[in-house]
Amino acid sequence: MTVALSLAVVAGVLALATVLGLLLRSRTGRAHPVAADAGDGSTSVADLASREAFGTAATLLQFSTPTCARCPATARQLDAVAASKSTAHGLDRVRRLEINLAERPELARRFDVMQTPTVLLVDGSHTVRARFGGPPRQPELVAALDAVLTEEHS
Repeated sequence: MTVALSLAVVAGVLALATVLGLLLRSRTGRAHPVAADAGDGSTSVADLASREAFGTAATLLQFSTPTCARCPATARQLDAVAASKSTAHGLDRVRRLEINLAERPELARRFDVMQTPTVLLVDGSHTVRARFGGPPRQPELVAALDAVLTEEHS
């Protein structure tokens, strides 16, 4: 293989890696709506914790691992959002619940968790309404949460 061909291959691999990295980055933290329950409880999280652990109107369910570098900052972000919505609408309406996947690895498969943090937005009936792969983008998180809270009032 010639030097020119080797450089062309390296440049091609770098270009492909850059495009894939940018694509993945653009998807990280975005809200992805979850399809309605098929009647089999597949989008319910009621069995993950006691009823008192959930907010009465919504819960921000965070899947974490001990080695996750972005999980502590995500927990602080979710706590702040939950506190602002609970204060505005009544105590404990919105809560954050964290699940350590190192202690409950079966949940990674059940909820298709491919990265940590993964955040599920759960409504008052314990149904998953949206998911965020990676730290949620603040405007999208607030908009998705506001949609759930607005539907609860309807």
